Amino acid sequence: MRKGNVGAAVTLIAVGAWFLAVEVFPGLKAVAYGGDFWPVPIIGMGVILALIALVTWTPQMFIPAAIVGGIGGLLFYQNSTGDWGSWAYAWALIPGFVGAGLLLAGLFGRSASQVTAGLWQMGISLVLFLVFGSFLGRPALLGKYWPVALIVVGLLMLVRGFSRRRPA
Repeated sequence: MRKGNVGAAVTLIAVGAWFLAVEVFPGLKAVAYGGDFWPVPIIGMGVILALIALVTWTPQMFIPAAIVGGIGGLLFYQNSTGDWGSWAYAWALIPGFVGAGLLLAGLFGRSASQVTAGLWQMGISLVLFLVFGSFLGRPALLGKYWPVALIVVGLLMLVRGFSRRRPA
C-alpha cells in the first residue's frame, strides 16, 4: 500500500472517530461546536496530520501539520482572550508555522538544509511579529528601537549571502 493511501486512510479513520465521539458523547458536542473551545478541532487536525507524518514516515507532512495546528492555536488564543484585533500583526506568525514544519521535516528527514531554512523562516517570522506588533496594537515590545530588528535581520541575510560557497 502506498504511503499516500495509508495517510488518507488514517485521516478518514481519525476524522470519523472524532465525529462519532462528538455524536455519542454530548459533552464533546459543546466543545466541538461552540463555546470557547471551537478551535480545538483545528488543533486536533494539526495533531492528526503530524501523526500521519510519523505513521507513514513522510516528514513533509509536518509542514501542513504545523500550519494547521499553529493557526488553530492562534485562533484558540484569540477566542479565549477576545483579542481579535491581534490579526493585524499575528498573521506574521504563519510563515513561522511553515518554518516549524520545515524544521520538523528536516529533523525527521535528516535534512540539514530544511532545518536551516526552517530556523531562518521562524526567526524572520518572529521579527515581523515583533515589529508589526510594536506599532499595530501590542505594547511596544521593542520600544522605539523596533527598526533595529529589521536592520539586524538584513545584516544577517547579507552575511549569509556573502558567506555561501559558490559552485566552481
